[in-house]
Amino acid sequence: MPFRLPGRCPPITLYGNPVLRTRAQPVTAFGRELASLVDDLFATMYAIETGVGLAANQIGRLERVFVFDCGDDETGYVVNPVVERIGDDDQDGSEGCLSVPGISVPTVRAARARVQGQDVHGDAVTYEGDGLAARCFQHEVDHLDGVLYVDRHPRLLPSVDRHLQGAEWYGTPALDPRSPRYKRAQSADTPFDPVM
Repeated sequence: MPFRLPGRCPPITLYGNPVLRTRAQPVTAFGRELASLVDDLFATMYAIETGVGLAANQIGRLERVFVFDCGDDETGYVVNPVVERIGDDDQDGSEGCLSVPGISVPTVRAARARVQGQDVHGDAVTYEGDGLAARCFQHEVDHLDGVLYVDRHPRLLPSVDRHLQGAEWYGTPALDPRSPRYKRAQSADTPFDPVM
């Protein structure tokens, strides 16, 4: 697993940036450059107190890679991930996104999921999880497909857009996650009420 380098902590891309709506491309070159990308993803995710997962397009990159640390003693990353639900049970809980700070929306996901892919050397990896880990796997693979969790609520999307347009950061393509401006946006995270 990387973690060798401190990573550069690239800026996090924000809602409205077209890269978040772009499908990431499969990784075909493995090795040092890919390990550096994984380190950068971890550095940016760990710079944000609430971060449990981060996809490459959230730092403006279009490789199919995400990292995760759900606090369940399983931390990892997956290159070229494919996610599948395990069983028929769903979970319905509040979901937020580091690229959409200041809002969370109840979102239904599979209660248990498996993600398979590769490591930075091209070797196969598999992770399974339930609860937060399952939600994270599904959320991050959605990112790599150019889908945001708010897209799962098409009837609410116009209200979400109006709500976010009032945010201090709205219209900014990316922010340093260590900046006071980003920290203010994260601290303002509240459940979204479409009636507001």
